[in-house]
Amino acid sequence: MTNGDKDVLLEVKDLAVEYISAGEIIHAVNGVSFSLERGKTLALVGETGAGKTTIAKAILGILPVPPAKVQRGCILLNGFDLRKASELEMQRVRGNKVSMIFQDPMTALNPVMKIGNQISEVIKLHNNVSKSEARKQAVKMLEMVGITSERYDEYPHQFSGGMKQRVVIAMALACTPELLLADEPTTALDVTIQAQILEMIAQLRKERSTSIILITHDLGIVATNADTVAVMYGGEILEYGEKDEIFEHPLHPYTLGLFGAIPDLETDVRRLANIEGLPPNPADLPAGCCFSPRCPHIEEECKTRKFQLFHIGHGHYCRCGNSLVLGQEAQHA
Repeated sequence: MTNGDKDVLLEVKDLAVEYISAGEIIHAVNGVSFSLERGKTLALVGETGAGKTTIAKAILGILPVPPAKVQRGCILLNGFDLRKASELEMQRVRGNKVSMIFQDPMTALNPVMKIGNQISEVIKLHNNVSKSEARKQAVKMLEMVGITSERYDEYPHQFSGGMKQRVVIAMALACTPELLLADEPTTALDVTIQAQILEMIAQLRKERSTSIILITHDLGIVATNADTVAVMYGGEILEYGEKDEIFEHPLHPYTLGLFGAIPDLETDVRRLANIEGLPPNPADLPAGCCFSPRCPHIEEECKTRKFQLFHIGHGHYCRCGNSLVLGQEAQHA
């Protein structure tokens, strides 16, 4: 699907997802919209509970129903709305066109099935190949993530947490998907392996024009791997734009708080900046701006008014009504 002169693979429009828990409505995702070009990487950044993983699961159609429910929105992959797809159609999509690297490998792997067979099963399901060819391709994927072929017939409990994560990554990449949802893909890995995995994912993107949604808390990973950044909080996107724009001209107070918490080797400070308070209760979100209870620049209007994403220019959007931020917006534009 094309959007002007851009080749757009994925479009998410006004996505809203709720959970029912103990009789309460949990507003996990609240009207999120974004697009992703083919071969590009979008980073979803924000604190735990911001709704990042829920968005990924909604795209893949694996939200637990109940308690989850997609209230509204469209998820367009190559122009086709995945929300209108049947379960049989989604089975053809999962692992083939869209794949996901799950954050917790302990729950992503079948504990009573050999790890090699779990990968070859994905390959056989989506490709017309023999059992021996599927095994050969599975071995190749394991070796790609640094696991020797001798461990093909071992079970998940025989692997460390980091090694399990490598198996999950091999499984996700087995059919070279068009869209890869990477939910904290390197959390359980040491720094050396983390760099190797990120390099491998980048190579896949380059060779196959794979689009990636990268969910992470690590702004260092975002800086070296993302093209576009969406800063999420309280189930909303507060700031959105090209990576260079967000990193060089952060505007929203929450984004500024995130960058203020990053150590700077060139600056001598006694303490890093921090964001006072806690993330909002998704069952009882503020009436106005979701960040207003923690915002150091709060104005009276922020407590009652829901602001829309404002286009500053240069493809940079910010959701804020504070006069200080608006002044920065005008200066930047």
